Order: sequence, then structure tokens, then C-alpha cells
Amino acid sequence: MADEDEVMEEGEGGAEVEVQELSVIDALKEVLKKALIHGGLRRGLREVAKALDSRQAKLCCLAKDCDNAEYSRLVRALCDESGVNLIMVDEGKQLGEWAGLCKIDRDGEATKVVRCSAAAVVEFGEDTHALAVLLDYLKTQGSTDD
Repeated sequence: MADEDEVMEEGEGGAEVEVQELSVIDALKEVLKKALIHGGLRRGLREVAKALDSRQAKLCCLAKDCDNAEYSRLVRALCDESGVNLIMVDEGKQLGEWAGLCKIDRDGEATKVVRCSAAAVVEFGEDTHALAVLLDYLKTQGSTDD
């Protein structure tokens, strides 16, 4: 048992501790980034509605600060109809940054962030620890994450 602990410490280092303490928001951010890299992320009402309507979406995100009530109702109804989990994000700017709708400056900070009210994941890409954390959260919450 002590040998296994030593191997983990040598192999993974401090990264193992960070991965285990991943919050749901951080996991969502990581999953959206991986989906974007693998071409499985749909952004905006038109793309999200098409993905939900064709039953390709596996996960949907909607900004709480969306100023158009019809927009929110449409996305919620399509998610309910197709049985897709819906995650509410606090701000559209935050969702836009996570969905890649920004420029990254030399320091690694996001600039010129474009607001995004909805995003859908069609393909997760890689199976990561963040995806496991997010899927466990969705199983415990069900679809009552309003």
C-alpha cells in the first residue's frame, strides 16, 4: 500500500490532487474546452436548436442572464423534448469565454469576450476526469437543474 502511494506521488505529482478536487463549474469549463477542440461544440441559438432538434446534443448550457424570454423557453423546451441535460451558467460572457468566443492575449487572459447565451455539446471528445465529474453531477441532479 505504501509502495502504491509513492508511485502515485512520483508519477502524477500535484496534478492528482487538483484533479480530484474539481468543482462542477471547472469540470464544465474543461468539458466545453475539450468539445471545442474536437469539433463537438455548438454555439448560438441556431446551431444549438439544430443540434437539439436533430437529437445530436448530449449536453446543453444556457446563460441565466439571457435577456430574451422566448430564447430561453425555446432552448428549455427543446432540451425537455429531446431529454438533454440543461446546465444554467451565471453569465453569457462567461459561457462565451468557455465556448471559445474570445481572443487570448500574451498573458493568457481572455479579451474581447463575446456573449453567448446557449451552447450544446454534440461530441465530448476525450473521456477525462472532468467529464466524469460532470456526468456524476448530472446523474445526482437529474434534469431539475433550473
